[in-house]
Amino acid sequence: MSRFLFNLKIALEALMQNKMRSLLTALGIIFGVASVIAMLAIGTGAEKEVLDQIKLVGVNNIIIKQKIKVESKADKEDNTAKKDKKEASLGLTINDGEAIKKIVPNVTHVSPELDYETFALRNGISLRTHLVGIKSEYFDMFNLKVATGQDFNNWQMETGDPVCIIGKGVQTKFFSSENAIGKEIKCGHVWFTVIGVLENRNVNEGEKSSLGIRDNNLDIYAPIQTLLLRYDNRALITRAKINKPINNDDNDNSGKNSIKKTYNQIDKLIVQVSEPEILQSTANFINTMLKRRHNNTEDFEIDIPQDRLNEHKKTKNTFKIVLTVIAGISLMVGGIGIMNIMLVSVMERLKEIGLRMAVGATKKDIILQFLAEAILMCLFGGIAGILIGIIIAKTISGVYSILTIITISSIVISFGVAISVGIIFGIAPARKAAAQDPIESLRHE
Repeated sequence: MSRFLFNLKIALEALMQNKMRSLLTALGIIFGVASVIAMLAIGTGAEKEVLDQIKLVGVNNIIIKQKIKVESKADKEDNTAKKDKKEASLGLTINDGEAIKKIVPNVTHVSPELDYETFALRNGISLRTHLVGIKSEYFDMFNLKVATGQDFNNWQMETGDPVCIIGKGVQTKFFSSENAIGKEIKCGHVWFTVIGVLENRNVNEGEKSSLGIRDNNLDIYAPIQTLLLRYDNRALITRAKINKPINNDDNDNSGKNSIKKTYNQIDKLIVQVSEPEILQSTANFINTMLKRRHNNTEDFEIDIPQDRLNEHKKTKNTFKIVLTVIAGISLMVGGIGIMNIMLVSVMERLKEIGLRMAVGATKKDIILQFLAEAILMCLFGGIAGILIGIIIAKTISGVYSILTIITISSIVISFGVAISVGIIFGIAPARKAAAQDPIESLRHE
């Protein structure tokens, strides 16, 4: 150990005698390690973003939406004959969801969704919100947790009780200084009793647009049977609907009257399957099944959010690979620079090598001395690179709003890579130094 420490001391003294050259030599390692730190921070942040987005859209979910078609009067008249020849489709219904759960294999959960954009009122305060009719499985499918209160029970789901679970934003708006559980909120013409509050979930604008999701914090959830009984069941034909005049808001900018088809009983069906590998095949099966149930009318759209996430993940993985290659090239260039300088240093210090051998130093001592110099340069470069890499990662996160996460493992990996570069690229110069003839080395001018 004493011989090792002595060789280490000599190596450190040699580096200190050529501070500027040592610093310039270590620059390649500094930039390479900084690149590794920044790359791993961006990659870890990207993985967390994808996992968070999977939680937002649900794991292994298939979304079946009504296909809204705006049809002019002329188009409507042209299609009248075709409609007379075959039975019209009833659109998306709760029965579709029940049939999917009963017939399609590997389906774990099915939840219909009925969405009303409305105003919530309490004590003179109003909030524009979405009143969403669901089944209790909905929260599990989208990884939503009830922070306080309770979930809907079977009795409330079956009888259509006027109860609701609110998002965190709704609680902040109406119940900032009191407990929301047991209080009432008016949505449209119906009073709902709050039985639960969802945990807070942060959703940025980019995720809303790219994933096609809403901010759950501002939603109010009620049993779907409650909305069908107390709001509107679009599957039922009533005298009021027949006598209802066409709304002028349905007129398009061209002056031609356009009618939006809203005959679907529900707005969405969310289907969850057991394995991600069968998402596409299950979606194809559901598509065929629903077309048959809808009299061969494709008045629905099937979306697999996981596909969009996979594309997003693939893009981020490509970016991560590019960063890895850049970091690897930087480290290789730095290692080559160290080897080059160490070879030059060996030639410059032949007399020193001969003198050490003459007074009893072994070839092993010479190898350790020069190898220690290379490792020390990489060690100092690695420490500086880690600090610079952390600064770069924080700067990227602050300036470009890209999530970066620096972990202990990334620092350990970067430090280990720096030491490995010193060993790999320092061994050749060290061996060359040890292979010198002592007598010839002492004669060298």
